[in-house]
Amino acid sequence: MPLQRSTTADKFIVDRRKPHRNSDVARAVRKTRDRLSQQVGNPDFDRELLKLHARSMLGGAIIVPLLVLTAAATGLFAGVGKEIGVWALFTLICYTIVVFMARRVDRTEAAELNPLQTHGDFLIGHFLCGLGWAWFAWLGCDACQVDQFQLIKAVVLLLAMAATAITASSLRGALLATFAVPVAAYAYAGARQWMPVELIMAGLLIVSLPFFAYVARQLNRSSLMLLSFRSEKDALIAELDTAKSMSDEARRRAEDANLAKSRFLASMSHELRTPLNAILGFSEVMANEVLGPMSNPTYRDYARDVHDSGQHLLDLINEILDLSRIEAGRYQLNEEPMMLLSVVEDCCHMMELKARNKDIRIVQDFENALPRLFADERAVRQIALNLLSNAIKFTGTGGEIRVRVGWTAGGGQYLSVKDNGPGIPEDEIPVVLSAFGQGSIAIKSAEQGTGLGLPIVQSLLAMHGGEFELHSKLREGTEAIAIFPLSRVMEELPALPTKAVAARRR
Repeated sequence: MPLQRSTTADKFIVDRRKPHRNSDVARAVRKTRDRLSQQVGNPDFDRELLKLHARSMLGGAIIVPLLVLTAAATGLFAGVGKEIGVWALFTLICYTIVVFMARRVDRTEAAELNPLQTHGDFLIGHFLCGLGWAWFAWLGCDACQVDQFQLIKAVVLLLAMAATAITASSLRGALLATFAVPVAAYAYAGARQWMPVELIMAGLLIVSLPFFAYVARQLNRSSLMLLSFRSEKDALIAELDTAKSMSDEARRRAEDANLAKSRFLASMSHELRTPLNAILGFSEVMANEVLGPMSNPTYRDYARDVHDSGQHLLDLINEILDLSRIEAGRYQLNEEPMMLLSVVEDCCHMMELKARNKDIRIVQDFENALPRLFADERAVRQIALNLLSNAIKFTGTGGEIRVRVGWTAGGGQYLSVKDNGPGIPEDEIPVVLSAFGQGSIAIKSAEQGTGLGLPIVQSLLAMHGGEFELHSKLREGTEAIAIFPLSRVMEELPALPTKAVAARRR
């Protein structure tokens, strides 16, 4: 069976298997997803798309003007004349206006943008740039030295169209606003001249415009999806941060309340024990008839019952106070060299009478010549007594308990208490290891106990830097192992030389 450990000294107060454990967070997440799964038209997304378009125009501000300058230089070299220079100046001014608009939008906060007005301003700017390209498509050159000037114009328009489809994809309708008029102007000019090459290029431009519009629309959808995912991620992170803050605050309050409880119980040690000692002492005097015989024997039986109940209550209070002092950090270890073998052997003798009453045999299996431990002898004794008491309590009549003390593989020392009782179901081991936790077998057998024995053992071992392991198998028995680390084992000092050895050395 795999090793089971408990990392807490309290019971599980939240059943994490319940489906409604995070219903509020799940409801908030679903609401966020529903809010974010919207199509185009969300004002927040429109503002972000405008910001993306502005950054894209600023990032590609040199591409189209460089193409314009190249076309103008080529035209001047071919002999078009000064008209192409005027066209280049006009087109550059239009693109400069669009760049200044993009810079203004980029520097403005998204919440302060008016989506409709900004979108319209950008479309007007792109339309002005389109008028420049329409002028370029209408240009003629009768005295040109290049025969295929119309073909060059078509290639330049295709390059400008492709660049605009990429850089202006975040703005819906930007491509059509820019190149609808230039393509129409080129097609009209080609149809007027009725030249095969011009007609072919005009047809190519007409076909390319919807193709690049489709590419721009797909890029726009990708940008919109990216914004949606980013917004959803930010919203989910905010929800998780809120839930974590609430959880941390609730945990802090629970820890403060638990610490206050532990400090209160630790400070109430004297107030609780003093009246109980008086009850135990006086009831024992009456039960033993120290001051004289009782005429009614029933009173003597009642006195014994009062004494037994008081003793049980005192044991319960002692365990609660011990655990409270440990949790409050007020349990002080009185560390000194001690023999683990001797302490465990004394505890076995102390529990021998209780074991005989149930016809249980305690078998001791100790390794010899174990060195001393640097530990609190009272705490070690309490660990051994708690483990032996649990084993005797849950072992049936005629059973056997094997107590072993020896070396661990890491050089430390261990105490093992193994019984052949009914065992513990695997799913109940975390409950047994929690404070006030009792398994179904203990509840059915009505065994008296507080459920604090094993948590106290875990806490005391943790204070010594050790570990506690619990192995159990149903209907085969349970083994509890207390492990003390190597740092607690003291090295043996060499024996002092005798006078004869000292004389020979001299």
